[in-house]
Amino acid sequence: MADNTTQPPAAPTGIAAIIAKVMKLKPVRVFQHYSSSGGPLMASGLANQGLFATFAGLWVGFSIIGLVVAGNPELRESLVDTIANAVPGLIKSGGTDGAIDPDDLLSAGILNWTGAIALVGLFFTAVGFLASAREAVRRIFAIAPDSTNFILLKLKDLGLAVGFGVALIVSTVLSTVSTSALSWFLAVTGIGAESTVGTIGGRIVGLLVVLVIDTAVLAALYRVLAGIPIPFRRLVGGALIGGVGLGVLKLLGGLLLGGASNNPLIASFAIIAGLLIFLNLVCQVILVAAAWISVGMDDAGIAADPVAAAKAQAERERIAELERVAEKAREPHGLARLFRRKRRADDDGGDS
Repeated sequence: MADNTTQPPAAPTGIAAIIAKVMKLKPVRVFQHYSSSGGPLMASGLANQGLFATFAGLWVGFSIIGLVVAGNPELRESLVDTIANAVPGLIKSGGTDGAIDPDDLLSAGILNWTGAIALVGLFFTAVGFLASAREAVRRIFAIAPDSTNFILLKLKDLGLAVGFGVALIVSTVLSTVSTSALSWFLAVTGIGAESTVGTIGGRIVGLLVVLVIDTAVLAALYRVLAGIPIPFRRLVGGALIGGVGLGVLKLLGGLLLGGASNNPLIASFAIIAGLLIFLNLVCQVILVAAAWISVGMDDAGIAADPVAAAKAQAERERIAELERVAEKAREPHGLARLFRRKRRADDDGGDS
């Protein structure tokens, strides 16, 4: 008699085995999840919204800086440097070139009709950007849109927008304090702040401060803005990856804007094109980091939406029970046994 036992498929060998191993790597699965969730498309939409929010934010931000810290040139210069580092190649700062002279923005003023328009524009663009970012991150985690009251969501977005602005100021203060402390330490030790060691040390301290702020902002975006219950360790790990990615983009941002200006086809609007490319990459880094957290939670069996996961599990159990009943009914005399069992259960219920 022929053996009809089904043999398990043979394990892949050679190039197929290498491809199979590569496809199981977490970075590969993260990018697959990011692409299948519509990440590139969502990043493009966020970049478009971020472009308008950036221009309105620069106008309002520099106007406020000109009013509040006009008597403190050192703090004003630090704030300008922080903003210039956040969007490389856009603002002239120190010895670096930029497309926009900060003095023109500092003298614009916010107490006029142009400032009022910019303030209103900043409100709508910033809140709209955060709302879109929330839905994009939730889609990466395969979670339905937030059903919270519309007004409460907008108030939440507004509060976070203000919080991100405060984070920028805190970053500036920390950078200034840390740089001053490092300069004092180098002076005490006799090394000197202008030495090679002092210059490199100051640069490293500045990068670390920016990394901490970027990581904290991304963690707030994933946990608070999107409202996803992410375990702390995975939240910090994913946000740190995103923070490193943003740091690399900031270091290379000047090259992006410079490359756009060297293209004769887009030379007339090189600033907008370069900034749009930069913002698109920033949004992609944000969503890829979210995909990293999502894949890690799936691997660990952690539900991003516990309520939806419980409902899905109950539905799977219900379907499994129906399939079991159907399988019993297909057995010889199975249907008759089911009817007898049901009649007996009904009789027991009537007697009680």
